[in-house]
Amino acid sequence: MNLNIAVLPGDGIGPEISVQGVAVLEAIAQKFGHELTMQTALVGGAAIDAVGNPFPEETYEICKAADAVLFSSVGDLKFDNDPNAKVRPEQGLLAMRKKLGLFANIRPIETFDCLVHKSPLRKELVSGADFICIRELTGGMYFGEKKEGDDLAYDTCVYTRQEVERILHVAYAYAMRRRRLVTVVDKANVMASSRLWRKVAQEVAKQYPEVTTEYMYVDNAAMRMIQEPTHFDVMVTENTFGDILTDEASCITGSMGLLPSASTGESTPVFEPIHGSWPQAKGKNIANPLAQILSVAMLLEHFNLQAEAQLVRRAVTASLDANVRTPEIQVEGAPHYGTKEVGRWIVEWIKQHEM
Repeated sequence: MNLNIAVLPGDGIGPEISVQGVAVLEAIAQKFGHELTMQTALVGGAAIDAVGNPFPEETYEICKAADAVLFSSVGDLKFDNDPNAKVRPEQGLLAMRKKLGLFANIRPIETFDCLVHKSPLRKELVSGADFICIRELTGGMYFGEKKEGDDLAYDTCVYTRQEVERILHVAYAYAMRRRRLVTVVDKANVMASSRLWRKVAQEVAKQYPEVTTEYMYVDNAAMRMIQEPTHFDVMVTENTFGDILTDEASCITGSMGLLPSASTGESTPVFEPIHGSWPQAKGKNIANPLAQILSVAMLLEHFNLQAEAQLVRRAVTASLDANVRTPEIQVEGAPHYGTKEVGRWIVEWIKQHEM
């Protein structure tokens, strides 16, 4: 297969983990005989510094022409610490999602047996947790009408029937391939937009009689996720709730550095780790590259390259089992490996092993 990949390293630790993701993708392509074309583009703070725009038109054109985007992170302390900044790195991420029509964010939450001790939750609660959070990505308060002033500010949460229907169909499609349970998360007892979500969900659910559908208020879902994470199979919710819940869910696994994601929709899909840019760690060779590498696995799965994706996942599991880990997930007393060393180990493992 010939694949044209846009590579967006972004800010902070982004360039460091991006290198490792690209190296894994190249190793897979070489082993399985695929042709890769990769083009790097600016996004976030790096793009603001270079051209004054967090998602330049040139980057958009590169992404639009690609088969997939391998993205890393955006964000920089100099913007975080300036409340008056008119242009911010995160606007580049929102612009990319909007311009590419990426309305569905898919975040798998799965524990690794050798890392359950790193979770803040008890082992018996998190062992076997395996669910997907599907977050609507281009509607809600992040994109609604806004006003910001010294005495009044608001963000408007707006959804249309069509926006809700399309994300629900994504959720049910995943559920049909899994345990056939969809949890629709809303705040229908308070919010009008949530009542539209629930109304539409009740209609769409009738099209999938094989799937069990349950409805859960977001506060209850947040609590249940901690009390019984193994209950969930496919969770679907609106933009703001999804942003918060998926970060909470990342704690189940013991580290945000382990979780990949995919954003899909009308145009080129984007594959990225869920964590941020961690600017404090920039250049220190301590960032965990596994979420970026597992994002490569999701990219391969998107093109139905199942054997290739499975080899990447096996390599990641092998590195964890061999205690080749960055500091935040290393077992006590074991040697720490840097970003580069972990990435290099996984690439070598892929080269030496077959399916």
